[in-house]
Amino acid sequence: MAIIKIDNGFGRWDELLALILSSFSYMDEIIDPPSSAHRLTLASLAQKATSEIAFAALEENCLVGCVFLKPETDCLYVGKLAVAPGQQGKGVGRRLLKVAQDIAHELNLPALRLETRIELVGNHTTFGRWGFQKTAEKSHPGFDRITFIEMRKQLDHIPA
Repeated sequence: MAIIKIDNGFGRWDELLALILSSFSYMDEIIDPPSSAHRLTLASLAQKATSEIAFAALEENCLVGCVFLKPETDCLYVGKLAVAPGQQGKGVGRRLLKVAQDIAHELNLPALRLETRIELVGNHTTFGRWGFQKTAEKSHPGFDRITFIEMRKQLDHIPA
């Protein structure tokens, strides 16, 4: 499996959008409000890749995963972590999170942060196995109930 940085020369936006939508589709009947993935367009995805740090996982030149990373004050935000449905459980997500950890180390950020919907208990468990801990419960605007949780993973830093 190869992990490549998504940049201006990427050119496979339609495949990337299809990957994200297919990997998030299982949520459609489960979560409310709907996933922000449904608001992505080819243009907004390309813009997202220039304003964030993005990587794709390739297996025999087929897109099998992606992750978008956004540096914050005290952590690296992990967003749109997507793995093709047929590739889930094969280590793609773990490899992409390893890239996220490497970027966090390069940027001297002590933690990774992500958000996952309250209804997606399986995600909570998986991220927990990967070292993430729930740090907050939050609501989307207009909702009077908890709609998502925030999870963080503290990273070990080697002193310079």
